Amino acid sequence: MSTARYRAFVAVAQQGSLSAAARALGVSQPTVSSQIATLERQSQIELFHRQGYRMALTGAGRKFLALAQKLIAVESEADFFLRDSGKLNQGELKIGAVGPFHVIEMLASYRARYPGMQLSIRMGNSQQVLHDLESYTTDIAVLAGLYQRPELEACEYAQHAIILFVHNSHPFAQRHQIDIQELNGQPLLLREQGSTTRSAVEKVLNEAGVRPQLGLEIGSREAIREAVIRGLGIGAVSEAEFVADPCLTPVRIAGNPAKTTTYVYCMKERSDSLLVRSFMKSF
Repeated sequence: MSTARYRAFVAVAQQGSLSAAARALGVSQPTVSSQIATLERQSQIELFHRQGYRMALTGAGRKFLALAQKLIAVESEADFFLRDSGKLNQGELKIGAVGPFHVIEMLASYRARYPGMQLSIRMGNSQQVLHDLESYTTDIAVLAGLYQRPELEACEYAQHAIILFVHNSHPFAQRHQIDIQELNGQPLLLREQGSTTRSAVEKVLNEAGVRPQLGLEIGSREAIREAVIRGLGIGAVSEAEFVADPCLTPVRIAGNPAKTTTYVYCMKERSDSLLVRSFMKSF
């Protein structure tokens, strides 16, 4: 069966319509429609529910999606290997990440070793980044925190202390570091539930018996930074992710009790892949 049909199927699944899939693939809409119709006719399985112009995966379609994405990834890697005779002179490496801080550093190192490779980054939250990796949308995932799943292989990249940052008018701004007990009753701004930074901070606070004010939950690093600039509370961030600002002062917690660890992930079954291995061994 032609992999062009698999690509058409995946494009429609991701884009939600024939026209959007055709634009993404750079082909005509009738071509995509014909490829989907052929897939369904030959398999005698309905892969999509038609809702006007919109197309949604059926239960069978959702199961087939993972297989189709895997086949496309394997085909691309086979073409890559044959074309380059096993060398990394050209090709594409797709990386998923929750933030730009570590991944840009990694890509700079990788590009220096393999200047002919095309690199792309797909940003998202942890759940989306892992989903993209497991569905073969990306080749590599860069995440803060260890996810122990049998299908994943993880490699530790770096460990960083979590620091606080305050507005310059805050009393802590006059200090290089504070004791964790001094956070008792302080307005602490934290990310949403599931954030690795939040989990690490809450763990050390609970162990120390410290109860800050946790009245404001914010969904992004950038929003927390803006809230601290406006004097709404104290922010917490990995020291590698702190962005300097004339209004802000970084403050350490004595002993650096809270830390985050960045890991690089790949699918275990692809760990021997030339493409994946080249990145995992580049740092």
